Amino acid sequence: MYKDILVHIPTERPMRALIDGSISLAAKLNAHIDAIAVGYVAGTAAYAMEGGAAVAAVFEMERERAMERAEAALAVFRSGAAIAGISYTCHPLGAIPVDAAASLGEMARLHDLSIVLQPDPALASFDNDVPGEILFQAGGPVLFLPHTFRGTFRAKRVGICWDGSRLASRAMRDAAPLLARAEEIVIIAINESDTAPEEASASNLAKHLGRRGLSTRTDSLSATRANIQPTILSLAADESLDVLVMGGYGHSRLHERFLGGVTRAMLEAMTVPTLMSH
Repeated sequence: MYKDILVHIPTERPMRALIDGSISLAAKLNAHIDAIAVGYVAGTAAYAMEGGAAVAAVFEMERERAMERAEAALAVFRSGAAIAGISYTCHPLGAIPVDAAASLGEMARLHDLSIVLQPDPALASFDNDVPGEILFQAGGPVLFLPHTFRGTFRAKRVGICWDGSRLASRAMRDAAPLLARAEEIVIIAINESDTAPEEASASNLAKHLGRRGLSTRTDSLSATRANIQPTILSLAADESLDVLVMGGYGHSRLHERFLGGVTRAMLEAMTVPTLMSH
């Protein structure tokens, strides 16, 4: 069960989708939220002046302004959380982007679930980089909410993107609290004969989920590699899915990120909340 949730509140992007989605999910689960907002300190500011004392003064001034931005973002979250009556704690941070990403990744390792906002490639912001870092550093499930998300979070109809891989299996296990509450589960198998081993086939997954008392059905589809992500989203729309569950492919070392093709495409164009595990 998700009882301890980390939420990254953006300070440089619209935050309403994230706040509404995370608060409504926490209310349904009776969960606690640790809300983290980062005011980013420009890495070049500290080097603009010569001399140790001058450098420290400039950096401290930038950090104070960054903390004010973080506090302002958290004030919006705090208002919504108070109205909903959920348990929450707010944590403002003022840090350079690399340090902020590392800190959030470390915090996420202690939580049952992390909730972040889908990156927006049309907007240059460090808030776009942090969600991916949390995915790669958390060691647990990360729920991406589309920046177009509105209203309350629902998980009555859940789609599992299944290719028989370790990451798909990890995501499926990490989504167990959502699957247990779902009214219908759709196993999405694309190009299964080319990707999933027989022992980890979609039909065998359905049997194992059935032993948990979960009702599933399988949609088996074919698609070229470039069309896998559009095919998933098209099926999600046709099936009116509330949530997708999938492995998050790639790796990151803070300064360089390598995302798998489907993962990258999904983060760029997701239309429904998507739970990923790496």
